Amino acid sequence: MTEKHTQTILRKPDWLKIKIPSGKQYIDIKEIVEQHNLNTICTSGHCPNMNECWGRGTATLMILGDICTRACGFCNVKTGRPLPADLEEPKRVAESVRLMKLKHCVLTSVDRDDLNDGGAAIWALTVQEIKKLSPETTIETLIPDFDGKEKLVKLASNAGQDVVSHNLETVRRITPWARSRAKYDVSLKTLEIISQLDVVPKSGIMVGLGETPDEVVETMNDLRKVGVEVITIGQYLQPTKKHLEVKEFITPEQFDEYKRIGLDKGFRHVESSPLVRSSYRAERHVKR
Repeated sequence: MTEKHTQTILRKPDWLKIKIPSGKQYIDIKEIVEQHNLNTICTSGHCPNMNECWGRGTATLMILGDICTRACGFCNVKTGRPLPADLEEPKRVAESVRLMKLKHCVLTSVDRDDLNDGGAAIWALTVQEIKKLSPETTIETLIPDFDGKEKLVKLASNAGQDVVSHNLETVRRITPWARSRAKYDVSLKTLEIISQLDVVPKSGIMVGLGETPDEVVETMNDLRKVGVEVITIGQYLQPTKKHLEVKEFITPEQFDEYKRIGLDKGFRHVESSPLVRSSYRAERHVKR
């Protein structure tokens, strides 16, 4: 007789309650996103800060389609065989940024391991098109690892953006079962390449997957060694029952402690609280 696995459902604490989105700028951006069929990680990732960010004129757009070639255990983005890359997408995204009147734009993408360049050329072209139409808009790109290939990382990261982020996502021990193809050391290599460019290097991790505080500190050390200047730390929230379980809800006090430790280690910005996501308050991270 096979033992049936019963998932333990943790009750969300009060500090994870989310405000209902509202406000004119939020509504205006929402309408543009829907009218132009844009992919945003704000909506697909059910980001708890969507109201705050859109209300401040910041949004995170997802390029290269909405189907990922990887299947990470924490991520709610669709996985499978993507459609061919759309060469007109960079212009459409740039026009949408102009219509939204974004002060700061964050770009992210699905992984495109099916493409020879992993989508790096589309990444560069999208940044360039946004700069043409909205030269005052600052840009952060949250890029994949491109398997740590220096030429592709530089192509995607050296197109005129202000901040380049690549998320380590979790601690070394948990990486093999949380991330489908990505490797901890490949991500560190990618971040080291980014750190050598004239951009702000940034990364982010989730907590609550069963890591220890010592492992979080070790991860901070690894990120500082490769030159990362900005780090975000937020609570992992399970998108569906099919995804990795939440092992623990980290207290606001522990997040404050992580922030203190991170600043002591020399990070220029540490965004650390339960509802923080990688693009939270991203506009603050631009200046070196």
